[in-house]
This record gives sequence, structure tokens and C-alpha cells, in this order.
Amino acid sequence: MTSLPDPAEFTLEEKVSLTSGASFWYTEAIERVGIPSIMLTDGPHGVRKQRAGADHLGIGDSEPATCFPPAVALGCSWDPVLVERIGAALGAEAAARDVAVLLGPGVNIKRTPLCGRTFEYFSEDPVVSGVLGAAMVAGIQSRGVGASLKHFAANNQETDRMRVSADIDPRPLREIYLRAFAHVVREARPWTVMCSYNRINGVYTAQDRWLLTTVLREQWGFDGVVVSDWGAADDRPASLAAGLDLAMPGPTRAGDAAILAAVETGTVDAQRVDEAAARVLQLIERTDRRSAEPVDTDAHHALAREAAGRSIVLLRNDGDLLPLRPDTSVAVIGAFAAEPRYQGGGSSRINPTRLDNALDEIRRLANATVTYHPGDPRDDAVAAAAAADVAVVFLGLPEAAESEGYDRDDIDLPAEQLALLDAVLAANPRTVVVLSNGGVVALPFAEEVPALLEGWLLGQAGGGALADVLFGVVNPSAKLTETIPLRLQDTPAYLDFPGEHGHVRYGEGLFVGYRWYDARDLDVAFPFGHGLSYTTFDYRDASAIVDDAGDLTVEVSVTNTGAVAGREIVQVYTGLRDSAVARAPRECKAFASVPLEPGETRRVRVTIRREDLAYWDIRVDGWVVENGTYTVDVAASSRDVRASLRVDVAGDDVSLPLTRMSSIGEVMAHPVAGPALAGAMASAMPDGGGSAGIMPEGVDIARMLEGIPIGRAGVFAAAAGAEVDPAMIDALLGTAERPAD
Repeated sequence: MTSLPDPAEFTLEEKVSLTSGASFWYTEAIERVGIPSIMLTDGPHGVRKQRAGADHLGIGDSEPATCFPPAVALGCSWDPVLVERIGAALGAEAAARDVAVLLGPGVNIKRTPLCGRTFEYFSEDPVVSGVLGAAMVAGIQSRGVGASLKHFAANNQETDRMRVSADIDPRPLREIYLRAFAHVVREARPWTVMCSYNRINGVYTAQDRWLLTTVLREQWGFDGVVVSDWGAADDRPASLAAGLDLAMPGPTRAGDAAILAAVETGTVDAQRVDEAAARVLQLIERTDRRSAEPVDTDAHHALAREAAGRSIVLLRNDGDLLPLRPDTSVAVIGAFAAEPRYQGGGSSRINPTRLDNALDEIRRLANATVTYHPGDPRDDAVAAAAAADVAVVFLGLPEAAESEGYDRDDIDLPAEQLALLDAVLAANPRTVVVLSNGGVVALPFAEEVPALLEGWLLGQAGGGALADVLFGVVNPSAKLTETIPLRLQDTPAYLDFPGEHGHVRYGEGLFVGYRWYDARDLDVAFPFGHGLSYTTFDYRDASAIVDDAGDLTVEVSVTNTGAVAGREIVQVYTGLRDSAVARAPRECKAFASVPLEPGETRRVRVTIRREDLAYWDIRVDGWVVENGTYTVDVAASSRDVRASLRVDVAGDDVSLPLTRMSSIGEVMAHPVAGPALAGAMASAMPDGGGSAGIMPEGVDIARMLEGIPIGRAGVFAAAAGAEVDPAMIDALLGTAERPAD
């Protein structure tokens, strides 16, 4: 295809037809003018092109494709370069299958560990989610395949997901739940954005003009196609008017007819039809440049193994039990060692090109006896553990526990698994636990086992990657992108999940994930950003400088002080102790993944843009940087701060009009009106402005007056024997319009 015809040549009916699917996975073609259809398909960590049938829940069979580590694991690499490589491989596999748009990545925030689909998302933090999401989009689109950034927005649970209203205050909506999307749109320019099923503050996202047009297009500059999640566009005319360009799936002849009728009556502007059709045509042109080259499945499997190895988090390693020596006899216990859980359920479910299991890979690397027992009967497993040098116990959540479409009820591992672990530990204290789970689980045994690996869901090559880490072929470098709590009751959304009567109140506000635990000074099992290595790292000579543009450059020298090569993830957090608004003690603003040979030192530099320090000011409905002295923490985790610095940041001048409902405190803070008010109060009060005879001794009258609206000051002044002329108040407020000297 060379170039597409001018949309002016299309009939209105033809243009409307482009705004919905022709079938479950394909857009509409217009053969009369040579417009082809294109295919969109799942998913975030593999290409799920169905062989037959039409479903978006992973029920039908699909063509074999590489199942890379899902985002829950890949995010823990904290490495946008690695993520972009995975994205490029996904794009190549999609192009080879004539898929034009891959439905991913998902950058929704992990508000609660109970979300059944949390395995598809990167982090509880918007900066980490945004940076990694942008890398994935860049990789996919580098192969001429469109990415679809999803699920826009606030799709943080599966319970009642097609109707529930996520009721969120403006600050957390902007600072937490939209921030990652904004970063990806601005930095990676995805060709499509997928709106979610849910409502936000009572409005379905598919019909939300503020979200799809005002925010996404006008404020962020998005120029691609807004596509619905499958079946999310109930009211086609309303969705089109709001900014939805492509309703999937199709065909929806009744919807097309409704749009034509709405155009005829003027309910929908014909220009919106032109815009949507033009955007779909632009998507067809963009994806026509993809080249369908043969896929090297062996190379992609090797990449999947590398990525999985970079995603395994070493949570605990007392006594350096790991890595295992090749001559160590090992008892491998637990069914997941032989039959791995490597992905979650639902639309992202991939038919892998091959599947490694940890048991076979352990046997390949070991030069000593390796026994295996699935764990039942327990006595046989315990006997095997007792006879071995080391027991490696595989625990995790059953496949049915985590899926698109429903949420978990708890964060507990199955009771029979915990009982098995207790028995094995009693027989052999030299026990390693390997976890397989798509969302965090409670770890009541964390202090009892000497070595603990969080293996997440690692994709088709995860078994080999686990063996690599166990035997030191790979030095673990991953770190948590979500906090592991001690109890479900400690989690931020515990009292506000999953909601009731069609609404879920985001009562924790800004305090999601580590922000919550840090603000409340709660103990956790393992903090955000935590992860160990088989080597050690030293941080020295940290510095932070603010340049003329207000951007912050942070540098630190990191040295590998151990005997093996490793990779450290340097994290930078900022805080403003004396903020005028609610803020978390620290917020992650930047990070770097740094490979280091033994003894090597590297100077690490990260930049924090001035706007990244801003909060959403509801008074001006915009981003504002506060003036003040900021804390800059250079850290190995959110609770392992290696250097704490201070920098002065010049804030934005936020000038708000003073009215009769402005408080006395607000007027006093004004550079012009404040001194004038102080003088007026001094002359109006019987004692010259003091509080003698008015308030009991010890009462701070100034603090009491701060909250009184200036327009009501006369009522309180009269009670004190003073008189305030309303005209004087108006004149006082008028002084606020004059510039300060």
C-alpha cells in the first residue's frame, strides 16, 4: 500500500464504519477506495493471535508465541533498556503474524495486592510504571507495530470492573493514577490508547470527554487512536462525541446507525466523525510500514530467559546459603518446580513456543544428587529434605487464584503449602523458598527461612532462569516495585476495596504503596525497592545540584565491593518536610540500573525535571512546584537510604484572588494586603491589637483568627468591642490587586 485516499472521497456511512470493528479482532475495510482492515490482538507479554473463535479471555486456542515475563516480574528489573528489547521482540512477533496493533502495555497502578490482574502491571509507583511503560511502547513501535497503552484509566480492580465508579479526588487522580499514562504519552507517543471499562467519578471512561479529549489530547498532546476495551462503548454516539475513535469489537451496525442518526440531528458533530476516521486511517498508514520478517524463536526464548533472570528478587539470603554449589545435593519439593506457573489468566494468556521447568534445569546445572517430590504425601517430601544438603521448596498461588475478571479474597498462600514448609524446615533448616505468584503474598515464614526468592510469574523460560539464579549462573539484581506487607489489614485500600453499590472510594488518597507505609511508619515484610545480590555495593560522594532551569541533577559513585559481577538499582527519592499540602515522606523520582564488575566504580547520574517535583494544586487546577528545601535521598530501597541531601528549589508564584471568603490567615500571608490588615487590626482593637480581656490566658488568638473569613471579621470584632466597616474590608481586598514594593 502506498498512500490512502483522501477521506473527503468517503461517504459519511463509510467514515462511520471506520469507527468500529468489522469483527472481533479486525477493523473495517472499505474496498471501494482501497482501505484495508488491520488486526489488533493481545497482549502485554506475548502475541495472542487466536487460531479460531472470538474471545478476549484467553479461552480459545492461539498460535504459539514467546511468553515473556509478565509486567509483575519484568518491572522488577527496573531496566528500561531491557524492557525496550522485550518490546521490540513483541513487535517483531506481531509483525510476523500480520498483527498491526498489540494491546499493551498496561500501566495501571497496583492500588491493592488483591487485584486479580495485578500481574499485568509494573508497579505501585507512577514514575516506575511510566518509565517502563514508555520503554515497552518504544520497543513495540520500533517494529512498525502499534502499541495500545491501557487501561485508561483507574482500572485498579476486577470486581465489577465493567460498571464500578472509581471515586478519586483530583490530586491522587493526577499525581498517582494518570501520571504514568501522561509520561508514556509524552515520551513514547503510543499510536493507540485503550480506555477502560470502569467509570471515574461517575462517568464511564468511554464517554468521558474530560479524560479522552481535554486531558489526553489537549493537555498531553496525544495524536493517535483512542480505542475502547472490548465491549466498553455502550453508547456509540456519546463515546464518539467524547473522543473515542474506534469501538471494538464489531460489527456494531446498530451503533453505526445510531451515530448516523446523531449526526443528522446534530447531537454529534460530523467533524468528530471526520476526526475519528482520519485517525484510524493514520493508524493504518503507520502500521503498514511494519516488515514481517521470520522470528528466531530460539533467540526470543533466550531473551525471555535473560529477562526472567533479571526479574527474580532475592528477598533474603542469610548465611549466604545462595548460590548453591554444583556439588550440593538438593531436594526439590513442590509441584511448581515441575509444572510451573508462568503467566496469569485472561486475555494475556499465551500459548508458549516452549516451556522450561525449574526441576529439569536444576538437574542440568547440578553435579550432585537431585531428588524431587511434589509435596504430597508430606512425609515423603520431608524425608527427601532431611536426606539432602539443601531443600528447595516451591510455593505459590494456584492458577485459578489470579486472573482477569475477578479479584483475590486474601493474600495468603494455601494452608497446606505452609504446613509443608514448616515440616521441611524442621527436617532441614537449610531451606530455600521459591515463590510463584502474580501478586504479593503474605510471608509469615520470612524470618524463618534462610533464603527466599520472589519468582513472580516468569514466562516460558522462567524455569531455567530460576535455576540460573539458584546456582549463581545469574547474579540476582531485581528489586521490588511493590511493597510486600505483613498483613492484608495494613494495606492502603483495605477499608475501601472493592467498594459497594457500584462505587469504590479511593479513601487512601495519595498514599498508595510505600507512600502509605512510610507516612504511617508501618513495618512491612519487604519494602518497595528491596532486593539483594550475591555481591555488595557501596555508595559514596552523593551530590545534588539545581540548574538554572530548575532541573535537579543527582550523582553518586557506586562501587561493587564483592567478588562477582553484579547490577545495582540506584533509586532517588525526594520529599518536602514543610510542604503546605499533604505529601508522602518520600517519592521515587528517578532510578538507574548500573552493571558493575568486581571492584569497579561508576559515577551514576540521574536528572529530575523541575516539573516532576510538582503537585496538583486544586486551587488553580494545575501543576505547582512548591518553594522550599527538598530532601533528596539516594537509596538502595525506599527504606535503605545511603545518602540524604538537601536542595533549595524556587517554587512557582501562585497568586490567588482575595475575596470576602478568604481567611484572615490567607490575607495576612499576602505581601500587600497582609501588612495593611495588620495595621487595620491594630487600630481597630481596643487594646491596640492585643488579646487582653478577650481570651483566657494561654489561648493563641492569632491562630484562632487565621481561619475566620475576612468578610465575617466584623461579627467577631463587635464581640470584642471593636467595629469593622465593611467598606474598609473591600478597600483592604482592593490593595491585593496592587503589586508589592
